[in-house]
Amino acid sequence: MAPIKITDSETGSTAHILPELGFNCYQFQAMVDDQSIDVIDAHPEFQYGKQRPSSSGIPILFPFPNRIANARFQWEGVNYELPTDKVYHDNNGNAIHGFCLDQPWRVIAQEETFAIGQFQLSIDGKHLSKYWPGDIFIEVKYEIRGAMLRADFRIGNPGQTSVPWGLGTHPYFKVPLSEQGSLQNCLIEAPATEEWVLENSLPTGEKQAVQKPHDLREGAWLDQLKADHVLSGLPEETDQYECLVMDEQGGLVISQDYDSLFSELVVFTPPNRNCVCLEPYTCVTNAINLTRKDVETGLRVLPPGSEIKTWIEIRAGKVIV
Repeated sequence: MAPIKITDSETGSTAHILPELGFNCYQFQAMVDDQSIDVIDAHPEFQYGKQRPSSSGIPILFPFPNRIANARFQWEGVNYELPTDKVYHDNNGNAIHGFCLDQPWRVIAQEETFAIGQFQLSIDGKHLSKYWPGDIFIEVKYEIRGAMLRADFRIGNPGQTSVPWGLGTHPYFKVPLSEQGSLQNCLIEAPATEEWVLENSLPTGEKQAVQKPHDLREGAWLDQLKADHVLSGLPEETDQYECLVMDEQGGLVISQDYDSLFSELVVFTPPNRNCVCLEPYTCVTNAINLTRKDVETGLRVLPPGSEIKTWIEIRAGKVIV
Protein backbone atom coordinates (compact mmCIF):
# COMPACT_ATOMS: atom_id res chain seq x y z
CA MET A 1 0.00 0.00 0.00
CA ALA A 2 1.28 3.44 -0.93
CA PRO A 3 0.84 6.04 1.81
CA ILE A 4 0.23 9.74 1.22
CA LYS A 5 2.49 12.20 3.01
CA ILE A 6 1.38 15.73 3.87
CA THR A 7 3.76 18.31 5.30
CA ASP A 8 3.87 21.76 6.81
CA SER A 9 7.07 23.04 5.21
CA GLU A 10 7.53 25.90 7.67
CA THR A 11 7.67 23.68 10.76
CA GLY A 12 8.45 20.24 9.33
CA SER A 13 5.36 18.59 10.84
CA THR A 14 4.21 15.59 8.77
CA ALA A 15 1.37 13.08 8.57
CA HIS A 16 1.00 9.82 6.65
CA ILE A 17 -2.34 8.50 5.38
CA LEU A 18 -3.31 5.12 3.90
CA PRO A 19 -6.06 5.67 1.27
CA GLU A 20 -6.27 1.91 0.61
CA LEU A 21 -6.98 1.20 4.28
CA GLY A 22 -9.87 3.43 5.22
CA PHE A 23 -8.01 6.72 4.65
CA ASN A 24 -6.37 6.05 8.01
CA CYS A 25 -3.96 8.75 9.20
CA TYR A 26 -1.59 6.35 10.93
CA GLN A 27 1.28 8.73 11.66
CA PHE A 28 1.41 12.37 12.81
CA GLN A 29 4.74 13.85 13.81
CA ALA A 30 4.34 17.38 15.10
CA MET A 31 7.23 19.79 15.43
CA VAL A 32 7.10 21.87 18.61
CA ASP A 33 10.03 24.30 18.97
CA ASP A 34 12.25 22.03 16.85
CA GLN A 35 11.23 18.99 18.93
CA SER A 36 9.55 16.15 17.03
CA ILE A 37 6.51 14.71 18.84
CA ASP A 38 5.23 11.32 17.69
CA VAL A 39 1.52 11.84 18.38
CA ILE A 40 -0.22 8.77 16.91
CA ASP A 41 0.53 5.14 17.75
CA ALA A 42 0.54 2.40 15.10
CA HIS A 43 1.86 -1.15 14.94
CA PRO A 44 5.11 -1.27 12.92
CA GLU A 45 3.50 -3.46 10.23
CA PHE A 46 0.20 -1.59 10.09
CA GLN A 47 1.11 0.30 6.91
CA TYR A 48 1.59 -3.04 5.14
CA GLY A 49 -1.92 -4.22 5.96
CA LYS A 50 -0.73 -6.85 8.43
CA GLN A 51 -2.73 -5.69 11.46
CA ARG A 52 -6.42 -5.23 12.22
CA PRO A 53 -7.63 -2.01 10.53
CA SER A 54 -9.04 -0.81 13.86
CA SER A 55 -5.79 -1.38 15.79
CA SER A 56 -3.71 1.67 14.88
CA GLY A 57 -3.64 5.25 13.69
CA ILE A 58 -6.99 7.02 13.36
CA PRO A 59 -9.60 4.56 12.07
CA ILE A 60 -12.71 6.29 10.68
CA LEU A 61 -15.92 4.64 11.90
CA PHE A 62 -18.85 5.19 9.52
CA PRO A 63 -21.82 4.97 8.93
CA PHE A 64 -21.96 3.67 12.48
CA PRO A 65 -19.34 3.90 15.24
CA ASN A 66 -18.66 1.05 17.65
CA ARG A 67 -21.25 -1.77 17.79
CA ILE A 68 -24.62 -2.78 16.40
CA ALA A 69 -26.08 -5.43 18.70
CA ASN A 70 -26.19 -8.91 17.18
CA ALA A 71 -25.30 -7.30 13.83
CA ARG A 72 -29.02 -6.67 13.23
CA PHE A 73 -31.30 -3.64 13.07
CA GLN A 74 -34.60 -2.54 11.62
CA TRP A 75 -35.17 0.68 9.71
CA GLU A 76 -38.55 1.83 8.38
CA GLY A 77 -39.93 -1.68 8.55
CA VAL A 78 -37.01 -3.35 6.82
CA ASN A 79 -34.77 -5.81 8.66
CA TYR A 80 -31.01 -5.66 8.07
CA GLU A 81 -28.37 -8.19 9.03
CA LEU A 82 -24.63 -7.49 8.71
CA PRO A 83 -22.79 -10.73 7.84
CA THR A 84 -19.38 -11.64 9.22
CA ASP A 85 -17.81 -11.89 5.77
CA LYS A 86 -18.73 -8.27 4.98
CA VAL A 87 -18.45 -6.36 8.26
CA TYR A 88 -16.19 -6.82 11.28
CA HIS A 89 -17.75 -8.48 14.34
CA ASP A 90 -16.62 -8.61 17.95
CA ASN A 91 -16.40 -11.81 19.98
CA ASN A 92 -20.07 -11.51 20.98
CA GLY A 93 -21.46 -11.40 17.45
CA ASN A 94 -21.98 -7.63 17.32
CA ALA A 95 -21.09 -5.74 14.13
CA ILE A 96 -18.36 -3.23 14.91
CA HIS A 97 -16.85 -0.01 13.55
CA GLY A 98 -18.78 0.58 10.35
CA PHE A 99 -18.18 -0.20 6.69
CA CYS A 100 -15.22 1.84 5.55
CA LEU A 101 -12.24 1.51 7.94
CA ASP A 102 -10.75 -1.35 5.88
CA GLN A 103 -11.90 -0.28 2.40
CA PRO A 104 -10.00 1.64 -0.32
CA TRP A 105 -10.97 5.31 -0.54
CA ARG A 106 -10.66 7.56 -3.58
CA VAL A 107 -8.19 10.44 -3.26
CA ILE A 108 -9.96 13.37 -4.91
CA ALA A 109 -7.44 16.14 -4.11
CA GLN A 110 -3.91 16.40 -2.77
CA GLU A 111 -1.38 19.17 -2.24
CA GLU A 112 1.64 19.56 0.02
CA THR A 113 -0.31 20.36 3.19
CA PHE A 114 -3.52 18.41 2.68
CA ALA A 115 -5.23 15.39 1.15
CA ILE A 116 -8.93 14.71 0.60
CA GLY A 117 -10.40 11.23 0.46
CA GLN A 118 -13.94 10.06 -0.22
CA PHE A 119 -15.87 6.85 0.35
CA GLN A 120 -19.34 6.44 -1.15
CA LEU A 121 -21.31 3.33 -0.43
CA SER A 122 -22.67 2.87 -3.97
CA ILE A 123 -19.23 3.43 -5.56
CA ASP A 124 -16.57 2.21 -3.14
CA GLY A 125 -18.64 -0.27 -1.14
CA LYS A 126 -21.08 -1.77 -3.64
CA HIS A 127 -20.83 -5.13 -1.88
CA LEU A 128 -22.10 -3.41 1.28
CA SER A 129 -24.90 -1.29 -0.19
CA LYS A 130 -27.72 -3.70 0.55
CA TYR A 131 -26.81 -3.74 4.23
CA TRP A 132 -27.67 -0.05 4.81
CA PRO A 133 -30.96 1.83 4.25
CA GLY A 134 -29.59 4.03 1.45
CA ASP A 135 -26.60 5.48 -0.32
CA ILE A 136 -24.31 7.82 1.65
CA PHE A 137 -20.82 9.22 1.37
CA ILE A 138 -18.14 10.56 3.67
CA GLU A 139 -15.37 12.92 2.62
CA VAL A 140 -12.38 13.68 4.85
CA LYS A 141 -9.81 16.42 4.38
CA TYR A 142 -6.65 16.00 6.48
CA GLU A 143 -4.54 19.13 6.68
CA ILE A 144 -1.31 20.00 8.51
CA ARG A 145 -1.10 23.46 10.02
CA GLY A 146 2.04 23.91 12.10
CA ALA A 147 1.81 21.45 15.01
CA MET A 148 -1.87 20.74 14.28
CA LEU A 149 -3.60 18.04 12.27
CA ARG A 150 -7.12 19.06 11.24
CA ALA A 151 -9.80 16.75 9.86
CA ASP A 152 -12.77 18.28 8.05
CA PHE A 153 -15.64 15.87 7.43
CA ARG A 154 -18.42 16.16 4.87
CA ILE A 155 -21.24 13.62 4.98
CA GLY A 156 -23.75 13.60 2.15
CA ASN A 157 -26.81 11.75 0.89
CA PRO A 158 -26.80 11.44 -2.94
CA GLY A 159 -29.79 9.10 -2.96
CA GLN A 160 -33.57 9.38 -3.03
CA THR A 161 -34.37 8.24 0.51
CA SER A 162 -33.44 9.52 3.97
CA VAL A 163 -30.47 7.68 5.49
CA PRO A 164 -29.41 7.22 9.14
CA TRP A 165 -25.77 7.75 10.04
CA GLY A 166 -23.24 8.10 12.82
CA LEU A 167 -19.56 8.97 12.74
CA GLY A 168 -16.68 8.30 15.09
CA THR A 169 -12.92 8.37 15.03
CA HIS A 170 -10.69 5.98 16.98
CA PRO A 171 -7.32 7.76 17.47
CA TYR A 172 -4.52 5.95 19.27
CA PHE A 173 -2.55 8.62 21.14
CA LYS A 174 0.98 7.55 21.95
CA VAL A 175 2.10 7.93 25.59
CA PRO A 176 4.33 9.11 27.01
CA LEU A 177 5.07 11.93 24.58
CA SER A 178 8.75 12.20 25.46
CA GLU A 179 11.71 10.02 26.40
CA GLN A 180 11.65 11.62 29.84
CA GLY A 181 8.00 10.80 30.42
CA SER A 182 6.30 7.80 32.04
CA LEU A 183 2.75 6.48 32.21
CA GLN A 184 2.65 7.42 35.89
CA ASN A 185 3.02 11.06 34.90
CA CYS A 186 0.64 11.16 31.94
CA LEU A 187 -2.68 12.84 32.65
CA ILE A 188 -5.91 12.36 30.67
CA GLU A 189 -8.64 15.02 30.77
CA ALA A 190 -12.16 15.24 29.30
CA PRO A 191 -15.24 17.29 30.31
CA ALA A 192 -17.88 14.50 30.40
CA THR A 193 -20.30 14.50 33.36
CA GLU A 194 -22.19 11.27 32.55
CA GLU A 195 -21.56 7.78 31.24
CA TRP A 196 -23.73 5.18 29.55
CA VAL A 197 -24.49 2.05 31.56
CA LEU A 198 -23.01 -0.88 29.63
CA GLU A 199 -23.65 -4.61 29.54
CA ASN A 200 -21.13 -6.59 27.46
CA SER A 201 -19.96 -3.33 25.84
CA LEU A 202 -23.52 -2.37 24.79
CA PRO A 203 -25.49 0.53 26.34
CA THR A 204 -28.63 -0.47 28.20
CA GLY A 205 -30.22 2.86 27.27
CA GLU A 206 -29.61 4.39 30.68
CA LYS A 207 -27.08 7.01 31.72
CA GLN A 208 -25.61 7.69 35.12
CA ALA A 209 -23.32 10.27 36.65
CA VAL A 210 -19.78 9.54 35.53
CA GLN A 211 -18.26 7.12 38.02
CA LYS A 212 -15.13 8.15 39.90
CA PRO A 213 -12.76 5.75 38.06
CA HIS A 214 -13.88 7.27 34.74
CA ASP A 215 -14.23 10.91 35.80
CA LEU A 216 -11.68 12.82 33.75
CA ARG A 217 -12.83 16.36 34.51
CA GLU A 218 -9.93 17.01 36.88
CA GLY A 219 -7.66 14.58 35.07
CA ALA A 220 -6.75 10.93 35.69
CA TRP A 221 -3.28 9.37 35.72
CA LEU A 222 -2.98 6.96 32.86
CA ASP A 223 -1.31 4.17 34.84
CA GLN A 224 -4.43 4.09 37.07
CA LEU A 225 -6.97 4.35 34.25
CA LYS A 226 -8.51 1.15 32.88
CA ALA A 227 -11.33 2.10 30.57
CA ASP A 228 -13.55 1.03 27.72
CA HIS A 229 -16.48 3.32 28.42
CA VAL A 230 -18.85 5.65 26.59
CA LEU A 231 -18.87 9.06 28.27
CA SER A 232 -21.56 11.65 27.71
CA GLY A 233 -23.08 14.70 29.37
CA LEU A 234 -20.74 17.13 27.65
CA PRO A 235 -21.38 20.83 28.36
CA GLU A 236 -24.29 22.20 26.34
CA GLU A 237 -23.28 25.85 26.45
CA THR A 238 -20.36 25.48 24.06
CA ASP A 239 -19.99 24.73 20.36
CA GLN A 240 -16.82 22.64 20.75
CA TYR A 241 -15.15 20.30 23.23
CA GLU A 242 -11.59 19.52 24.24
CA CYS A 243 -9.84 16.51 25.70
CA LEU A 244 -6.16 16.34 26.64
CA VAL A 245 -3.22 13.97 26.95
CA MET A 246 -0.54 15.59 29.10
CA ASP A 247 3.03 14.35 29.64
CA GLU A 248 3.99 16.30 32.74
CA GLN A 249 7.59 15.10 32.90
CA GLY A 250 8.18 15.94 29.25
CA GLY A 251 6.29 19.23 29.52
CA LEU A 252 4.17 18.29 26.48
CA VAL A 253 0.45 18.14 25.80
CA ILE A 254 -1.81 16.86 23.02
CA SER A 255 -5.20 18.54 22.75
CA GLN A 256 -8.06 17.14 20.71
CA ASP A 257 -10.70 19.76 19.96
CA TYR A 258 -13.88 18.80 18.16
CA ASP A 259 -17.25 20.09 17.05
CA SER A 260 -20.12 19.68 19.54
CA LEU A 261 -21.85 17.48 16.94
CA PHE A 262 -19.68 14.79 18.58
CA SER A 263 -21.84 14.36 21.67
CA GLU A 264 -20.23 11.18 23.04
CA LEU A 265 -16.64 10.25 23.90
CA VAL A 266 -15.36 6.69 24.12
CA VAL A 267 -12.29 6.32 26.37
CA PHE A 268 -10.32 3.14 25.79
CA THR A 269 -7.01 2.03 27.28
CA PRO A 270 -5.69 -0.77 25.03
CA PRO A 271 -4.12 -3.55 27.12
CA ASN A 272 -0.35 -3.98 27.02
CA ARG A 273 0.21 -0.87 24.90
CA ASN A 274 1.59 2.58 25.64
CA CYS A 275 -1.33 4.49 24.17
CA VAL A 276 -4.81 5.75 24.98
CA CYS A 277 -7.85 6.18 22.72
CA LEU A 278 -10.08 9.25 23.07
CA GLU A 279 -12.81 8.68 20.49
CA PRO A 280 -15.34 11.40 19.58
CA TYR A 281 -18.66 9.94 18.39
CA THR A 282 -21.71 11.71 16.97
CA CYS A 283 -23.92 9.00 18.48
CA VAL A 284 -23.73 6.33 21.12
CA THR A 285 -22.90 2.65 20.52
CA ASN A 286 -25.85 0.69 19.04
CA ALA A 287 -27.71 3.94 18.44
CA ILE A 288 -29.73 2.59 15.53
CA ASN A 289 -31.35 0.00 17.81
CA LEU A 290 -31.67 2.19 20.90
CA THR A 291 -33.51 4.86 18.90
CA ARG A 292 -36.43 2.47 18.54
CA LYS A 293 -36.70 2.50 22.33
CA ASP A 294 -37.11 6.32 22.34
CA VAL A 295 -33.64 6.86 23.78
CA GLU A 296 -31.82 10.06 22.76
CA THR A 297 -28.78 8.57 21.08
CA GLY A 298 -27.40 11.24 18.75
CA LEU A 299 -28.24 9.16 15.67
CA ARG A 300 -28.93 11.49 12.76
CA VAL A 301 -30.95 11.11 9.58
CA LEU A 302 -29.80 12.79 6.37
CA PRO A 303 -32.55 13.76 3.89
CA PRO A 304 -32.03 13.14 0.16
CA GLY A 305 -29.65 15.59 -1.50
CA SER A 306 -28.43 17.08 1.77
CA GLU A 307 -25.07 17.14 3.52
CA ILE A 308 -23.53 18.07 6.86
CA LYS A 309 -20.04 19.16 7.88
CA THR A 310 -18.03 18.74 11.05
CA TRP A 311 -14.40 18.76 12.20
CA ILE A 312 -11.72 17.54 14.66
CA GLU A 313 -8.32 19.12 15.45
CA ILE A 314 -5.34 17.43 17.11
CA ARG A 315 -2.61 19.76 18.32
CA ALA A 316 0.75 19.24 20.04
CA GLY A 317 2.26 21.87 22.32
CA LYS A 318 4.18 22.70 25.44
CA VAL A 319 2.58 22.59 28.88
CA ILE A 320 1.98 26.17 30.01
CA VAL A 321 2.87 26.58 33.69
